[in-house]
Amino acid sequence: MLTRRIGGVEVSAIGLGAMPMSLEGRPDRAQSIETIRTAVDKGVTLIDTADAYSADDSDFGHNEELIAEALKGVDGVMVATKGGHTRTSGGGWDVNGRPEYLKAACDASLRRLGVDAIDLYQFHRPDPAVPVAESVGALAELLDAGKIKLAGVSNFDPTQIRQANEILGGRLASVQNQFSPAFRSSEPELELCAELDIAFLPWSPLGGISAAGELGARFTAFAEVGRAHGVSPQQVCLAWMLAKAPQVVPIPGSSRPASISDSADAVHLELSEEELRRLDG
Repeated sequence: MLTRRIGGVEVSAIGLGAMPMSLEGRPDRAQSIETIRTAVDKGVTLIDTADAYSADDSDFGHNEELIAEALKGVDGVMVATKGGHTRTSGGGWDVNGRPEYLKAACDASLRRLGVDAIDLYQFHRPDPAVPVAESVGALAELLDAGKIKLAGVSNFDPTQIRQANEILGGRLASVQNQFSPAFRSSEPELELCAELDIAFLPWSPLGGISAAGELGARFTAFAEVGRAHGVSPQQVCLAWMLAKAPQVVPIPGSSRPASISDSADAVHLELSEEELRRLDG
């Protein structure tokens, strides 16, 4: 497994996005735990979760508890979680960026993960009712208190990223934004992270739970390059992202051992400049 760095910490160049293991229609617990352990066996040392990854508000924190169970006795894996997204009855989503809420959410995540300090804690999504400075200020306090080792943000635009990094005194470790062949509007954020040497973690890099399997059909260049190398279009997609900048660490969502195993192998795929141009197009 090749590695990259988040806040100075070395992690696998491909992470595991654990969200599909906890939403409605999720696999059984045994399959999810096998998927997480397969990822570790393949050399994956970054697992992405969030307190809000659950079927609805009734099992809030499901994904964090699942990961804690799967990683019992396992060392050397960075668990990145998030706070600031909430769930509502019936499976809906909401946001809460109030500093007091984020601090309480962090404490709850610490308990569910069973750790003294969270490896990477990210503010999940800006709250229109709360100034970004106040929400990120809570992250700075959590850092200073030693409750989190690294701080990140998610779904931020370039202006907000610069503001967050300033509030954190240059300690912003990661930005987690949507980026995929179907969603390329986060290129400015990716480029800014490369400029500032901040890890950029693309979420839904293969297009999301329902679309990942159709990536090659929707974007034929990825299928064609995959056939030339004897690999899946999904592997090509992840290798294309890794070539964007050394700060990029994709976190493909998986709920099956076979899918994370295939994704992890993308670190070994070398694409030519001509192939990268085709994929960019």
